[in-house]
Amino acid sequence: MRTSKSMNVIANSCLARTEANCSGSEKLPGKSGDLLHRSWTTAAVKPSERFAYYREAICQAFMRVTPECPSGIEFSANGQSIGLGNGALNRVQFPAHTTIRSRADVAASDRRGFYLNLRLAGESVVEQAGCTFVQSPGQVSIIDSDRPFRFAHQPSEPIKVASFWVPADNLRERLGPAFDIKPVQLSGDPHLGSLITETARTLNAKAFSMEANEAARLFEVLLELVALGLRRESHGVKESTSIAHATLLSVKRAIETKLHEPGLKAVDVAAAAGVSERYVHMLLARTGTTFSDYLMERRLDGAAADLRKVDPLNQNVGNIAFDWGFVDLSHFSRRFKQRFGMRPRDWRNQK
Repeated sequence: MRTSKSMNVIANSCLARTEANCSGSEKLPGKSGDLLHRSWTTAAVKPSERFAYYREAICQAFMRVTPECPSGIEFSANGQSIGLGNGALNRVQFPAHTTIRSRADVAASDRRGFYLNLRLAGESVVEQAGCTFVQSPGQVSIIDSDRPFRFAHQPSEPIKVASFWVPADNLRERLGPAFDIKPVQLSGDPHLGSLITETARTLNAKAFSMEANEAARLFEVLLELVALGLRRESHGVKESTSIAHATLLSVKRAIETKLHEPGLKAVDVAAAAGVSERYVHMLLARTGTTFSDYLMERRLDGAAADLRKVDPLNQNVGNIAFDWGFVDLSHFSRRFKQRFGMRPRDWRNQK
């Protein structure tokens, strides 16, 4: 069995021999600045040395931890990192094993912050500060890099995680220096969880193609939602105006994406937004409208805009109405005239 010293020699030798193949960095162009994109992989490392490279290069690039080498498998891992303002998005993939952040790892680290983890594949049992929970695909949790923890990754499938590095000051300025940020499943919040998860998924999917300033702004939005979620978790606060507004925006986004679907119902929007049908009606009622009235208004506005844009010879009124989810042309014409004071055909001819 190899000693820790011999494993370090292997890892350092691997790093020296494979720097060009195992890791790299490139600038992702953006109009408002470049994003530094770094990547690591064990693919170019000899199988017998891959875990050492993973432990000494990939793990330490993200966070100083002490992974336990799994037995009976051919180990392979990779990672990517991209800056998000003061923070970063790290994507990692590896076989199931146990990862520990010890007190010695914490003491040896030169930065403080939190990891907001969006699980993409695989399950893990997370233990930190007396809290234990299972993180499954689609869930978002937060852990403190300044406290020891243990991740027992379950052997069902390879683990894939999108992990957002959040400098401590970025959350402290939102929550206050005395706020005790405990490990928690933020995606479990009945009202805010879906918003946090949706924003994290969007940022993970788009960060590598967005401009630097856009990615940084979306990261700030994610942090605002996380701060709200942590307050709710800590104090059991009732729904705030900010949370209701954020949820309303999510409902409206869901409606916008489904405007063209005939027979759209509030229950369909509620499912897309991750809230109850009753809550959809309640949020819209607070703005002085109903689901059916708001849906009709948005569809009529969209149809009116298209009527002014298209060539009358190439697109008739009926096609536009059907495209916007209407199934009865006479009903469309009647509602259109009620809203705009003229028939759709007359509206088109006025352009």
